[in-house]
Amino acid sequence: MQRERAARLLKQLKDRTALVVGDLIFDSFVYGGVERISREAPVPILSEKRRMAMLGGAGNLARNAASLGGKVRLVSVIGDDPEGVSAEQLAKDACGDDARLVRAPARATPSKIRYVSNNQQMFCVDRDPQAGLDAATQDAVMAQIEAAMPGADVVILSDYGRGVLQPDLIGRIIEAARAAGVPVSVDPRGADFTRYDGATVIKPNADELASETGRPVSTNDDAEAALSALKARLPRTDALLVTRGGAGMCLLDAEGRFHHHRSRQRDVFDVSGAGDTALAALSLGLAARLSLPDAMALADMAAGVAVGKPGTAVVTAEEILEDAAVGADAPDWRILDRSAAAALCERWNAEGLRVGFTNGCFDILHPGHLAVLRHAASVCDRLVVGLNSDESVKRLKGPDRPVNDAVTRAVMLASLEMVDRVVVFEEDTPQELIEALAPDVLIKGADYVADDLPGAAFVKSRGGEVVLAPLVPGVSTTRFVDRLKGL
Repeated sequence: MQRERAARLLKQLKDRTALVVGDLIFDSFVYGGVERISREAPVPILSEKRRMAMLGGAGNLARNAASLGGKVRLVSVIGDDPEGVSAEQLAKDACGDDARLVRAPARATPSKIRYVSNNQQMFCVDRDPQAGLDAATQDAVMAQIEAAMPGADVVILSDYGRGVLQPDLIGRIIEAARAAGVPVSVDPRGADFTRYDGATVIKPNADELASETGRPVSTNDDAEAALSALKARLPRTDALLVTRGGAGMCLLDAEGRFHHHRSRQRDVFDVSGAGDTALAALSLGLAARLSLPDAMALADMAAGVAVGKPGTAVVTAEEILEDAAVGADAPDWRILDRSAAAALCERWNAEGLRVGFTNGCFDILHPGHLAVLRHAASVCDRLVVGLNSDESVKRLKGPDRPVNDAVTRAVMLASLEMVDRVVVFEEDTPQELIEALAPDVLIKGADYVADDLPGAAFVKSRGGEVVLAPLVPGVSTTRFVDRLKGL
């Protein structure tokens, strides 16, 4: 899928409301290094350097739905234990008052501890409640679901086999969603998928589909045969989708047609949580009423980004677009509004990247502009270009300008390899935009005085710097315009 098309589809996911129900897992990661073997047993000793905790299971799915632009309501069950207290706080941090967690004192909070050395998992310790929910707890969960259903655009069932999604409760949830006209997506677990029948789409992975049907899922033909066999047992389910790792995804839609999608090959860093990422994107696609093939394509692309990250990481729409193959259409995905650009710059800074900023009218793009932009890109890791709006250009250059409108100028800039993002601003100076983006370095042509530049004092006050780029003599848009008038 081309970036421009992916950008249009991803925009439709924004602010869709997902009701996530399932097994909440308290995930811990212990990071360290291995330098010696234990004297007590032939096992490596991990020298701990840091710990990190996050929501896993249904919580990780909720985190991914939020990071892709959705609004999330989370319903799950926790125990009366320290892990439950920590999981509840993480859920509130992620979902606020839309985290609806039922406390079951007799039941342990599911937890998982992964021990990691040199970015590789050494081993994992699971704590499983080993029991389902009693009738009273199921009723309490259903009451929370019914309260959260109004206004939901999709219901997502995240079954990690930890006992929250009991067969009777699954049936009640699906019937309530169908009555409300809300689509249901399912990440299944265990044997006998008939307990999910009635969902809009069920998404097993290849191993789960093979185990459920007793058929191989090695090739596209295998996947189609296995999905057909499963669909014959699920008459009330609209569609089935199997995820096959590097082999992509295969969809059997409601009309009985098959669709395949395979994103580009990539190095796999960690597959933890990639299924959650895929289901989050697929489900938000349902919520936005995208076609299932389009939703599948976004899901495959999102999962491809997730496997390149350590741990149960979240994926953003920006990361999907950055990872997408370059298309022939205009790169509109690089053109952002102020708030989206500010959030992206904040993320880049958190990743240790040096953000640069330059600005101008860029009315008729010429070698002088390119020279400044190349120099700007050379002194930072990511370059954001502020572009004067049409009205701003008129105030600065006169009523006959700009020659090209803001859309044309923005698309031209966004097509340049040295430019990472473009933001159009309405003011006469970029002062307010600079304060919103908080760049590490401000770059302008050498025909300016560094200390007089709008935003210079702000950038320096934060420890940043101002760089003046060398100019190409005798080249300017004004000279081009004057020459055209002379002709």
